[in-house]
Amino acid sequence: MAEPDFWQNRKQAEKKSRQLARLKEDITRWGKIERSINDLLEIAELDKKDQSVNLRQEIEKQFSQIEKQLNDFEILTFLSGQYDQKNAFISIFAGAGGVDAQDWTEMLLRMYLRYAEKKNWLTRIIDQSKGTEAGIKSVTFEVEGQFAYGFLKAEAGVHRLVRISPFDAEKMRHTSFALVEVLPEIPEVEVEINHDDLRVDTFLASGHGGQNVQKNQTAVRLVHLPTKISVSCQSERSQYQNKERAMNILKTKLYHYYQADQEEEKARLRGEFKSASWGNQIRSYVLHPYKMIKDLRTQYETNNVEKILDGDLDEIIETYLKSNK
Repeated sequence: MAEPDFWQNRKQAEKKSRQLARLKEDITRWGKIERSINDLLEIAELDKKDQSVNLRQEIEKQFSQIEKQLNDFEILTFLSGQYDQKNAFISIFAGAGGVDAQDWTEMLLRMYLRYAEKKNWLTRIIDQSKGTEAGIKSVTFEVEGQFAYGFLKAEAGVHRLVRISPFDAEKMRHTSFALVEVLPEIPEVEVEINHDDLRVDTFLASGHGGQNVQKNQTAVRLVHLPTKISVSCQSERSQYQNKERAMNILKTKLYHYYQADQEEEKARLRGEFKSASWGNQIRSYVLHPYKMIKDLRTQYETNNVEKILDGDLDEIIETYLKSNK
């Protein structure tokens, strides 16, 4: 960074600056832990020499804090994948279950937005299709923060909900499904797109927005005809900005599409992966007749359903990350 021509390549310079900031943050955190350990050792020595002071409760409290800090650092060692430090794009699609599935999709959106908030990550909804009665049919949002993809990749797959349906007059138990897709943001990805292979649709943006957003066709949908991959964006105020952001997401999807070996994975990236139904779930959320969440990949279980649905996902995600190493 001390080189005189460092800022001539602004994109590369910003990347290096972010890398430096992350390294400084890591060093600062390790320094704090080291000081905490030394302070705790001094307190322990005092307790050993003079039992009448009774410092055991304070020692145990500080020990627990240090243990948690070290555990947080340990989790980062499991995030060494190529894209783990990147931002993430998350798409949630309502599966089998009708209006209950659409409501379930909205519940999952709330859960992930709460989780991101707890992590101090930034989120922005890029595209959303609301259900006719309730909930949402599909939603795509961006999560910006260090290791966002590394943590959230654990959530990719089919999520199953069992509950008494609030939309059933007879109060019957219903099962509904939603598919979660997680992709890393790859700003520097270079994918050649022939304009003849691209269909561009414009439409009125829904939801929040000013006069320009609501009266003009600012929302953009891009369809890549050879692969049938479709991307929509309506979060920006102008058609140009929406098209630019949609193009970046399309390039990311195409990059992963061309990297995918299995046809099943390619079908999922095309948005045609319709097996959000029985037998394909990665996790079950049971709210009736008992309360339990079970991750079928790791066998993690908890009956504290409210905690999970309120975005407290650290334990369930960390269990997944450790099981995959």
